[in-house]
Amino acid sequence: MSDPTIISESSVAAATDAALAAFAEASTIAELHAARAAHSGESSPIARLNGSLKTLAPEDRAAAGKLVGGARARIGQALAAREVELAAAEESARLASETVDVTALALRWRPGARHPLSLLMEHMSDIFVGMGWEVAEGPELENEWFNFDSLNFDEDHPARAMQDTFFVDPVERHLVLRTHTSPVQVRSLLDRELPVYVVAPGRVFRTDELDATHTPVFHQIEGIAIDKGLTMGHLRGTLEHLARAMFGEEARIRLRPNYFPFTEPSAELDVWQPNAKGGARWVEWGGCGMVNPNVLRAAGIDPEVYQGFAFGMGIERTLQFRNDMNDMRDMVEGDIRFSQQFGMVV
Repeated sequence: MSDPTIISESSVAAATDAALAAFAEASTIAELHAARAAHSGESSPIARLNGSLKTLAPEDRAAAGKLVGGARARIGQALAAREVELAAAEESARLASETVDVTALALRWRPGARHPLSLLMEHMSDIFVGMGWEVAEGPELENEWFNFDSLNFDEDHPARAMQDTFFVDPVERHLVLRTHTSPVQVRSLLDRELPVYVVAPGRVFRTDELDATHTPVFHQIEGIAIDKGLTMGHLRGTLEHLARAMFGEEARIRLRPNYFPFTEPSAELDVWQPNAKGGARWVEWGGCGMVNPNVLRAAGIDPEVYQGFAFGMGIERTLQFRNDMNDMRDMVEGDIRFSQQFGMVV
């Protein structure tokens, strides 16, 4: 076999034929680029033959140079022609795959999802329905008596101030955007026969600035139970059942003494979150307590005969630490991608 670096008609023809065959076999631009590097690059056979010209005697270089130069020109032309051919084929294939029938009816339906706050409220309501409770609703534009007075809020209570509550003009009409769903509890006591077991989910309003942990429009779920012989033990058992249904069987709660006008005794409700991001921890979830006798009297109920308990927690806050969310603004900005990540299940 002859040395491929020695310039001869056979060595030049062999390098040329190998290059042309490789170019013809390439079926994509990427394969052609690989063939170009192998057969016309710096280390290709034809390049090595061209480099051998300097080793020839001066009188032999002209003929050898003509032979090698012709082969290089032929290889270059074949490469360019094949590249044009493959580029055209790939473009045709891409256009065919992207073809749109402009005469066809546009596909406007896209899979959607309900907002996770709505799903979570319904899920929590279903838990109470499973315990035999009723779900009640009430107006979002509420009379000040239902929102404050009936719940034992004094006239000078800070929550009644303009900086906390949206009052509707004229103020003399005593209409407010409800600051909690507790008015639904009072309305339920006035509308229903005793005993009463009612849970009230819904939207509420407070003059908070929108930030990562606050929003002026948010959602709550509150419950009230009025019956004979109810105690804090019944309250704790109800909340423990809710916590386990929401966060898993390992979840547990604790009650810390606090003050609320509408309950006495009152407590802050914390939930133990075993699967919390960053490690298990206690998270403040809401408030609760035994219904204040003044609230029962406002609804025409004798506190010597009937007792009750009440509780409430925010839906946004529940979703936030239940799903390891850092910014509450994601829930209210209306980006459909936020809802789609939950699908139809929270």
